[in-house]
Amino acid sequence: MSRFDPLFAARALWQIRVKKRPFVLSHGINAHCNMRCAFCEYWKDTGPEPSRKEVFKLLDEAKKFGIGVYNAWTTEPLLRKDLPEIMAYAKKLGLITSMVTNGKLLFNRAEELKDVDYLSVSVDGIKNYEAIRNMKFETLLKGIKQAQNIREKQKKAPLLLNCVLSGKNLDEIEALIELAKKLHVKISFEPLHEFPEIEKATWAELGIRDEVKFRKVVDRIIELKKAGYPIINSKTYLRLVRNRDMNYKCRASEVIINVTSDGRAETCRVQHEPLGNVMQAGFEKVWEASAKQREKIVENCEGCLFFGYTENSLMQAFKPEVLLFYEWM
Repeated sequence: MSRFDPLFAARALWQIRVKKRPFVLSHGINAHCNMRCAFCEYWKDTGPEPSRKEVFKLLDEAKKFGIGVYNAWTTEPLLRKDLPEIMAYAKKLGLITSMVTNGKLLFNRAEELKDVDYLSVSVDGIKNYEAIRNMKFETLLKGIKQAQNIREKQKKAPLLLNCVLSGKNLDEIEALIELAKKLHVKISFEPLHEFPEIEKATWAELGIRDEVKFRKVVDRIIELKKAGYPIINSKTYLRLVRNRDMNYKCRASEVIINVTSDGRAETCRVQHEPLGNVMQAGFEKVWEASAKQREKIVENCEGCLFFGYTENSLMQAFKPEVLLFYEWM
């Protein structure tokens, strides 16, 4: 998290290292989206959306299981009118709360997010943003400014801008970092992951094909990180990204459990093989029954560089620079 809390760290270590259970629940709080981004697969899976009662039950189960962080994400959480009630319930249970949004509804709903401890907004460019996300950048910027002003008044952690590095935005990365500094928000980066389920034509347009340029851009991110710009990624992680180096032991499944809108537990956002349904069987039964399955999935995975998974894996490996400076769970 952004400030070191010894008690929180002890709880996380006890859950992950001693009980050998994940500490973070990343939850598909809904199954619908108000955008149709070509590189995303989640909006295509419009399955049943959990009721508020079902989400509350899920949170109760998660708390009993030892979960300490609740992250609402996948499609677009702000489409849920009852999102404030859900986040308030998670806070009542003593969970740290976080949320990922595309920002389209942020201007109108930012005032309602007082129970969201960590708010992340996807920002994949400035001039090329509309070409990537099919939404005007001015609409997004208006929401970001509104949300950050409100969070400053509420004395919340600064807003996080998360940028996926792609072939469309490499020329705009430094400008995004300067914007983050100007707005008093933080920014993170991760490389585009080319999911095999997406059409190859999409990756031909968005994929990173100029590796020399890509490495220069990531080197510049590292330079600006060293210069004190509000970049939350560790330098250790950024060097892995620059070199496309996935030679690290993935521990993401030990830290984070991914649960879809209909209750299916998954090892991570890359591996969609269902482990069981936690809404039906509960976290403990699904976790215990899927031990061998999870181990096999991780062993056979080709790897990824999603920043949350990689950074948490590096933290679990006790990499000093990551432990000292990484700021987002």
